[in-house]
Amino acid sequence: MGKVNCYMGIDVGSVSTNITLIDEQENVIEKLYLRTEGQPIESIRAGLKDIYKRMGMYVSICGVGTTGSGRQLAAAIIGADVVKNEITAHAIASQKVIPDVRTIIEIGGQDSKIILLKNKIVYDFAMNTVCAAGTGSFLDRQASRIGISIEDFGHYALKSQIPVRIAGRCAVFAESDMIHKQQMGYLREDIIRGLCDALVRNYLANLANGKKLEAPIVFQGGVAANIGIVKAFEKALGLEIIIPKHFDVMGAYGVALLAKEQMQYRAGKSKFNGFDKLNGDYTAVSRECSGCSNCCEIVQISLNNSPVVCWGDKCGKWSGQQGDNISKSEEFTI
Repeated sequence: MGKVNCYMGIDVGSVSTNITLIDEQENVIEKLYLRTEGQPIESIRAGLKDIYKRMGMYVSICGVGTTGSGRQLAAAIIGADVVKNEITAHAIASQKVIPDVRTIIEIGGQDSKIILLKNKIVYDFAMNTVCAAGTGSFLDRQASRIGISIEDFGHYALKSQIPVRIAGRCAVFAESDMIHKQQMGYLREDIIRGLCDALVRNYLANLANGKKLEAPIVFQGGVAANIGIVKAFEKALGLEIIIPKHFDVMGAYGVALLAKEQMQYRAGKSKFNGFDKLNGDYTAVSRECSGCSNCCEIVQISLNNSPVVCWGDKCGKWSGQQGDNISKSEEFTI
C-alpha cells in the first residue's frame, strides 16, 4: 500500500504551535496542538516528531506552509513552500468551511483578530496585540485563580441568573474588579458570566469599533471552545456564531490549503527538508544591519553554527541570502 500524499500547515504563535496534515481532498487527517512555552524551535521540533510517530510511515509530504508570528523561523527549519501571515491563513480556512463567510472572530492565546470579507476577499481587519484581556492566556489565569478548570469556565457562565458587571477594558482592571466582586460575595457563576460579557464588550469596542459585522460569522481560535464567550457574542450581536470543527487549528489548516494550491501551480518537489533534519542544533541570533540609516534588526538562523537563512530587512538584501554570505558581511553588527 502506497503512502498518502499530504500537505502540512504549521502555525507558530507565542502561546501554541499548531500542525495540520491534509490529504489531496483537503480533509484534515491529523492535527496537533502544543504549547510553545517561549521555545518555538523546540516546540516545532517536538510537534514534527510527534507527527512523524503518528503518520510518518503512511504519508508523503508534498508541500508545507507556515504562518503565525514564528512563521519565518518555522519556514527556515523545516523548508516551507509557502509563508503567509495569519490574516490570510485564517481567511482561507474559514472560506473553505463557510464559503460565504463575512466576519471572522479569532481569539487565540495572546492576541485577537477580526477579519471582514466581501465577495470572498478580505477588505478590512484589525488585531489587538497590546491588551491580553479576553485572550486565552488571560482566561486560563482567571480560571486557575478562582479554582476551576478552563474546560468548565464557559459552563459556569451558563448557570448564571444575574450576571455581575465587570470592568473589562483591560486585563488589570478586569482582574481587580473580579477580586472586588468576589470579596462582596457574588456567586462565582455570576462573576464568570459578567467577565464573559465584559470581554466581548471590550473586543467589540476595540477591534470592531465602527465596523459592520455581518453574518455568517465564524468564531475560531482556542477561545471558541469557551461556550460562555460564544453565548456572550451571540447576545451582543444578535446573530448566530458558527464554530468550525477544527476551530483550534484554523491558521495551520489555512496555510496547508495554500501549500497545496502552491504545489499545484509550481513544478518540482516540495522544499520540505524531511523529518530527519530536525535533529540539528538550531539557534537564532538578532543582528543590526548597518547598510543604511534604517538599521534593520535582522534575525539569523543557524544550523550547527552555520547560517542558513535570515529575515527582517526592509530592502530584501539579506532575506535572499543563505550560507556563509550572511555572517561574512561587514554590514552586520551584533
